[in-house]
Amino acid sequence: MLPLDGVTVVSLEQAVAAPFATRQLADLGARVIKIERDAGDFARGYDTAVHGMASHFVWLNRSKESVVLDLKDPDGQRAMAELLDRADVFVQNLAPGATERLGFGADALRARNPRLIVCDLSGYGSSGPYRDKKAYDLLIQCETGLVSITGSEDEPAKTGISAADIAGGMYAYSGVLTALYERERTGEGAAFEVSLFDALGEWMGYPYYYADYGGTAPPRAGARHAAIAPYGPFAAGDGAQVFLGVQNEREWAVFCAQVLGQPDLAADERFDANPKRVHNQEQLRAVIEHEFAALSSAEIVQRLEGAGIANARMRTMGEFAEHPQLESRQRWREVGSPVGPLRALLPPVTVAGREPRMDPVPAIGEHTESVLAELDSRPDETASA
Repeated sequence: MLPLDGVTVVSLEQAVAAPFATRQLADLGARVIKIERDAGDFARGYDTAVHGMASHFVWLNRSKESVVLDLKDPDGQRAMAELLDRADVFVQNLAPGATERLGFGADALRARNPRLIVCDLSGYGSSGPYRDKKAYDLLIQCETGLVSITGSEDEPAKTGISAADIAGGMYAYSGVLTALYERERTGEGAAFEVSLFDALGEWMGYPYYYADYGGTAPPRAGARHAAIAPYGPFAAGDGAQVFLGVQNEREWAVFCAQVLGQPDLAADERFDANPKRVHNQEQLRAVIEHEFAALSSAEIVQRLEGAGIANARMRTMGEFAEHPQLESRQRWREVGSPVGPLRALLPPVTVAGREPRMDPVPAIGEHTESVLAELDSRPDETASA
């Protein structure tokens, strides 16, 4: 058995945040019934990179059942109501107020089914002046200040992944798990909301405190760190870059002695405390890269490993896909899809002796007939969608 075997989730979802939350519930054994429009979740059309399917959709929607319903049609609404009467969890990320207009707001649903857990996921929350503002991932990254501290000194940048959506999805996921645990104790469901703005705002804690109490925002530092040095990429003699991080004064002394071969550098008044090293980063970089210029990247990594200093290679996505750590720990599985079998990574939480659920990625409406056949009545028009 998986932890959420027997739990039914109905999700009126699209894009990234809500699908990320519900896919993780499915990984734990929950039955996730994904409600889609005739055209499907619009993330299905983001790209065609995965043998004609969208990379986002493949990532976020395995192990789900796709049901197409027209929720503006009485038959579709009736089918949706029956599904929710039988559900344990309802997750939705439509625009604020949309589910209430359809008759599926949290208060109405929980009046019918007090054990139901309702998660409303939105861009900025259900109140406030930004309530109805469009909230794509990039825009939330901008409004929370993430873009202002990301990138190089010359140009800000968004993160390379959907940080706001992923943050919102993670808090929706943990919120559902919390509500399920509480229901086991009280017998009552719950309603809660998560906004992408609040979720990513929580992740902005360090730069907020640094700026609000320190007086200046963390500078954009590319792959370096705004508050730790030495940290980030350094050029080797063979033209490659080695990434490293020194976290404390003990490591700094070891780095100077065993990697640079300059033990006296640890006490240099320019570098003898981390704030000083950050302030004098360019001088520090010059000293380190002068030593590294005589060494290959492999030789530098060997020295770093021998000294116990954290280091890494900057891998491409292709190199990540073939990473020896993933291969050694057997982290890859195969999942089905409308375009054939695909590789997928296991979920991050590893429990000995327990294999997570990793069922196929569904086609649009693949399960409409079978799911609606379970209901007391099967609307003809809806079932033929």
